[in-house]
Formats: sequence, C-alpha cells, structure tokens
Amino acid sequence: MSTTLSDPPAGVHSLWRLRGYLRPHAPALSIMAAASLGGVGLSIAIPLVTKALIDGPITDRDIGAVLPLGLLALALGIVEALLIFIRRWVQSNAVLGLETDMRHDLYERLQQLPMSFHSKWGSGQLLSRATTDLSAIRRFSGFGLLFLVINILQVTVVTIVLLDMYWPLGLVVAAAAAPIVWLSMRFEKSYVVVSRRVQDEQGDLATLAEEGAVGIRVIKSFGRSEHVAQQYESAARRLRATSMDKVRLSAKFWTFLEVIPNFAVVVVLLLGAIGVGHGNLTPGELVAFITLMLSLVWPVASLGVILAMAQEAMTAAARILEIFDTDPDIVSGPRVIEQPRGHLRFEHVDFAFPDSLDQPVLRDVNLDLAPGETVALVGATGSGKTILTALVPRLYDVTGGRVTIDGVDVRELQLGHLRSLVATAFEDPTLFSMSARENLTLGRADATEAEIQSALEVSQAEFVHDLPWGLETRIGEQGMALSGGQRQRLALARAVLAQPKVLVLDDTLSALDIHTEKLVEEALQRVLAATTGLVVAHRASTVLLADRVALLQGGTITHVGDHRELLATVPAYRELLAADVAVDA
Repeated sequence: MSTTLSDPPAGVHSLWRLRGYLRPHAPALSIMAAASLGGVGLSIAIPLVTKALIDGPITDRDIGAVLPLGLLALALGIVEALLIFIRRWVQSNAVLGLETDMRHDLYERLQQLPMSFHSKWGSGQLLSRATTDLSAIRRFSGFGLLFLVINILQVTVVTIVLLDMYWPLGLVVAAAAAPIVWLSMRFEKSYVVVSRRVQDEQGDLATLAEEGAVGIRVIKSFGRSEHVAQQYESAARRLRATSMDKVRLSAKFWTFLEVIPNFAVVVVLLLGAIGVGHGNLTPGELVAFITLMLSLVWPVASLGVILAMAQEAMTAAARILEIFDTDPDIVSGPRVIEQPRGHLRFEHVDFAFPDSLDQPVLRDVNLDLAPGETVALVGATGSGKTILTALVPRLYDVTGGRVTIDGVDVRELQLGHLRSLVATAFEDPTLFSMSARENLTLGRADATEAEIQSALEVSQAEFVHDLPWGLETRIGEQGMALSGGQRQRLALARAVLAQPKVLVLDDTLSALDIHTEKLVEEALQRVLAATTGLVVAHRASTVLLADRVALLQGGTITHVGDHRELLATVPAYRELLAADVAVDA
C-alpha cells in the first residue's frame, strides 16, 4: 500500500518524538560526544603546534627545540586516533541497541494491531518500515546526528580561531558559509519529498516481490510469469526513476559544496601569500591557517551527506510513527474466567467493516452453544460465516450486540486468556517456515509427546513422521512443501493440541479426500464431545458432526435445528447441501 506523502515539518516532529529511544543509551552517547569534542579540540591544537614549530625553532634554526614540539604533535595525533577508536566502538554498541529496541517495539505493535489494519496494509510496506526505515534512523542516530552537531561546532570554533589569527582571511572563510546555508535550506525542502517517494515505492516493490514468491505456484500454473514480471519491472523502473531524481538532486548539492571550499582555499592562498609578503602574517601562521581551513573541508562537504541522512531519517520516522500512531481498536480486557466451561453465546450481534458501516455483514445474530455442544454453521458463500467465527477470538470486534463465553463479554477478557480458551483452524491454513513440531506447538508450547501424537491421530496428520526428519523437518514458507490437504490436517492438529474450551473449525476439511475426511470426522467426534464446537460446513458429512445446525442467510441466522429437520422443512438449506444430500440419502 502506498501511503500519502507527509508534509516536510512532520518528519522533524516524528524524529523528535522518537527521542525516547535515545534516553537509555544516553551514557554511551555522552561518551561518543566527549570523544568527538576531544577530537575536534585536538584537530585544532595540532595546526597551532605546527605554527609554533615553524615560527619558533625552525625560523630560529633551533634544532634542539624541534624534537619536543614534534613529539607533542605526534602525541596529539595518537590521542586523536585513540579518541576516534573509542567513539566508533561505543557508537556501534549504542546505535545497534537503539535499532534493536525500535525493531522490538515495532514488531510488538504490529502484533497488537487488529486484522482491520493488516488487511489494508501491504506486507511489503510493513517489511520496508521494519528494515529500510529502521536502518535509516540507525544511520542518522549513530552518525549523522552526532556529526551534524560536531561539524557545526568545529566550523564555528575554527572560524573564530581563524578570525583571531588574521581577520581578513577569516572573513573569507566566514563569507563562504553564506551560500552553503542558503543552498542547504533549498535542498532540504526538495529532498524530503523525493526521499518519501523513494521509501514508499521501495515498500510497494517489496510487496510485489513477496507476493510473487508466496504465489509462485499460482503464477506458474496460469502461465502468468511474464505478466507478473512486467508488473515488478514496472514498479522497479518507477523506483529507479525516482531514485535518479534523488541522486541528481544530491549530486547538484554536493558538487556545489565541493566548489565553495576549494574556491575559498585558492583565495586564502593568494591573500595569505600577499599578507606574508607585507609582513602582516608569519609563514607559520599561514601554514596553520591553511591547515585549519582544510580541516573545514570535510565538515562542510559532509553537510550534504548528513542533511540527506537527516531527511531520510525524518521520513523514515514519520513512516514508522504511522504504525505507532494507529490505535488498536481491539484492546485487552481485565477479566479471566477461573473455571471456564465453554458456554458460547452470540447476542444480537451486528458487524460491519470500519470503512463500510452502512453495509453490515452480520445483523442481529443470535446463537447459543451449550458447553460441549457442537453447532454447524451453514450458509452460502459471502453470507458472513468466516466473520462470525472470527468474532469469537476477537480477530474483529462486534459493532453491535456482544459475544460471550460463560456469560462474560469477550471484550472484557484478557486477550491472551481469551485466545487460550478459543482455538481456530482456518480453511486456508497458515503455516510458518519452521519445523512441523514448532508449527504444531504454536498454541501450546508445553504439550507432551503423547498429546502431540494424539492430536496428529485425530487430524490424520501422521504423515509428518514420514518427512525426512520427522517432526523436526522444516516445512518451508507457508508450508508450501506440503499439499493443501496436509497443510489443513497439520493446522487442525495444532488447534486440537491447544485443548481449547471452544474449538472453531472454519471449513477445515475442504481440501481432504473423502476417505481421509471420514477418518478425521470419526476422530473429531471424540474431540468435540469434550469441547464446545463451532464448525463452518459445506458438506452434509461435516454437518453430521454437529448436534445442531444454524443456517446463516443475508447476514443473520434464520433457522436453527437438527440436520434432518432442516432438510425436510427449509428449502434454502436443502439447496445448499443438495449435492451431498443425494449421497447421504
């Protein structure tokens, strides 16, 4: 998802708001600053020692005094190198720690945000923020921010020293700063906009890359590799064009910054030579002056790099804060159920998506599932079955009415507690690029080997023992190393292993063959006898698992009853299961 460009000032505000991450690393940052300031002082002191050396022992031909001053200059150089080493060592630890803290909080925030947020944001955009944007902030916090302050201080102090040493040449140096300041202000306004465009387009490109990798089987099966490649190529070219705009803007700025200091050096050499000729300046002062002035070339020339880093960091901070500023509309409640029984009720439930409140998906849904009872939910495609099941673990929240477990509104329960009471197996199961065991125990890490084996038997997922390394076999991203039926069975085993009080099965058996489905259903009957079950069903064989059937039509439950009773009395129900009714009959 491409996000709207922020106004430039928002970046400064965003970077300022992230200052809290710097506080825990304040001691290390103080050491960095002290070492850098010491380095600036030494860089000024060494030319002054050189001045004293030239105008003193060398001019007076006092060879004996040359050695002490020469050794002093050498010692100052060694100390400066040592301070640079200390600064970089401390800097690396502090800044990497800062990035780690931010990455942890960002990931935690993404886990807190509801499904309504994740359904709107492209995964590539989120990935870009968690990688590229955090790296931009790290680079500026560890390098740019420090040197922005140090370089400004160095330019200021050195300019004062130069003015004191020989004010006409000092004025030349000071005058050279005016066009740099003017150009920097113009550069900042343009760079922040193009930088945001580059970062957004990087997110779009990452989304296309991820979708191409995850959906490779679909792409190949439809022979659309070239079409998808063209989409990716188009996005890549768009990113390249925007990046070239950014490069051209930076190149113009940096070129101008290189020209001004070099021009100033030529003027200083010319006027300095004249000053020495008229006796207004000593040779040592001219050498020291030129040395100090050359020490300003890096601070001035690096201004372009630092400003570019600052703009990228401010843009990155604004993009990250878009996530932190999104308030999760699903928040944990304070309550827990001490002795849960699994009594599930839907009481006058309404639901509509936030951006289409005038088009409700569910309207006045009422359904009561007694502890240990299994209810099959039947309805046409698009009738709202999946949304209804998603309300139980609060993947979404109702917009009207309430869902209760043992009489307690699920919105009042602690989220972790609620989701330990409810386990869901989805029609399109999500597996992770970890071992089969880790996927299985995702909802219950303390499961014993016997419990794992029992869950595998119930779901007919014992095929995992035939994998190359058994349960320790990594099954690849999205479980693509497995068939659709195998993924469903493994996801079902994961839900069963959680031993929930409420088990939600969202058409979990759709990818199974008839023989495997029958075996799974026979085993599920034992599991469902000990838990409350809400089963989305499209087949008569699955419906027979349930004690009762609820028919969902037009976003509301119109009939609840026994399977055979509904077959005999409700034409709409009979039509939905027509294909399986003949087999059942």
